[in-house]
Amino acid sequence: MAKDKIAYVCSECGQESAKWIGKCPNCGKWNTFKEIRIAADSASAAATTAAQTLLGGRSKAAAKARAVSLKDISTHDDPRIDTLDTELNRVLGGGLVPGSLVLLGGEPGIGKSTLTLQTILHMTHIPVLYVSGEESAAQIKMRATRLAGNTSVPEHIQVLCETSLEAIFACIHEMPPRLVVIDSIQTIATETVDSSPGSVSQIRECAAALLRFAKQTGIPVILIGHINKEGSLAGPKTLEHIVDAVIQFEGDQHYLYRILRSMKNRFGSTAELGIYEMEQTGLRMVANPSELLLSDAHDDLSGIAISAAIEGARPFLVETQALVSSAAYGTPQRTATGFDNRRLNMLLAVLEKRVGFKLMQKDVFLNIAGGLRVTDMAIDLSVIAAVLSSNVDTPISQGWCMCGEVGLSGEVRPVSRIDQRIAEAAKLGFTDLILPAANMKSLRAPHPTLQLHPVRKVEEALSVLFG
Repeated sequence: MAKDKIAYVCSECGQESAKWIGKCPNCGKWNTFKEIRIAADSASAAATTAAQTLLGGRSKAAAKARAVSLKDISTHDDPRIDTLDTELNRVLGGGLVPGSLVLLGGEPGIGKSTLTLQTILHMTHIPVLYVSGEESAAQIKMRATRLAGNTSVPEHIQVLCETSLEAIFACIHEMPPRLVVIDSIQTIATETVDSSPGSVSQIRECAAALLRFAKQTGIPVILIGHINKEGSLAGPKTLEHIVDAVIQFEGDQHYLYRILRSMKNRFGSTAELGIYEMEQTGLRMVANPSELLLSDAHDDLSGIAISAAIEGARPFLVETQALVSSAAYGTPQRTATGFDNRRLNMLLAVLEKRVGFKLMQKDVFLNIAGGLRVTDMAIDLSVIAAVLSSNVDTPISQGWCMCGEVGLSGEVRPVSRIDQRIAEAAKLGFTDLILPAANMKSLRAPHPTLQLHPVRKVEEALSVLFG
């Protein structure tokens, strides 16, 4: 009898090796190779198919395969499935695409299962199968009752507590649903792979089988995935390559706000952002995040600057907080929360070299209020203004906000979608906005209630703010 084959697979990139090696030659990561066992029957079947192809024979799969001219392929836009969640629809690109495979990841306890269950409770127009490998049916019913509130739990959701992939497909064949939720992919195992659930080979084979099911039937599948200690999705990197969309649920458990961010999307933009607020009855969609991210309790306080940022196609105002103090030890600290720490060091170097403020012997702490992580470089100007405000202990006047990317030579570079930033600032009652001078050429029309202050260099912006 043939023995099972042992192989080693990198959990980061999926590189395979016949023996264990410490450093992956493909991605360069250390200690990422995991042992997997390949069944002898599957290996012999693959060898037989390969032999038939080499000898001129054709297998069943090869007999069905036919190349089609790209010109002759007909295209049609399938209507997306509305999740009845504005924030989730925005991140997905307009709703669930039929036949898509979506991976939802996040930290433990951040609210992945709550978001998914809350969403399908509202989708009463389609039958849904909720597969749970971690919780019992009674636990799911308790959460559904809490999320439903005063209304009764709808009847369109079928719950299956199962970890066998074959049993899940049998239940789908009997039902059949129009949406499948797997909570979570790390608990599902197939009988064709001789390894424990959650291993590299199990996750890869189960995800590939679910992908084939979704493409053949047109039923979308939502996978809930775990996060490892490095903060990335657990399992092999090939899991992210298999799925159509990867969305990540972020946020601090000590804050009320949760951020839904798209990391990969074959059917939409990856720059979209969804914001939720955690409440007793579940997650509440935040339609206007600017009002929640800004606080009114910073009158006459230094180190606070307001910036007009954009994530995806959504403008909102964020509060940048900075604290500058004398270094207690020999090496000054540079700490940023919600902002890139390397970019903070670059902006501090620009502030010292181009403007002349000495910050070499001072600690600098930066925080984006509300637990939000902002990647828009248009908040560079507010970071410098907040740091300088804290350094000289002079507050920035209320009603002022700013936007602008800062270059290494101290110039204020133009930003995108300036009209949306101006409209958002005016809607929240701001009276003055500092913006790059190059953006004045692309302005459609100045806002009647908002005074614009165009600047070309950082020195000009600081002179406008502090005189």
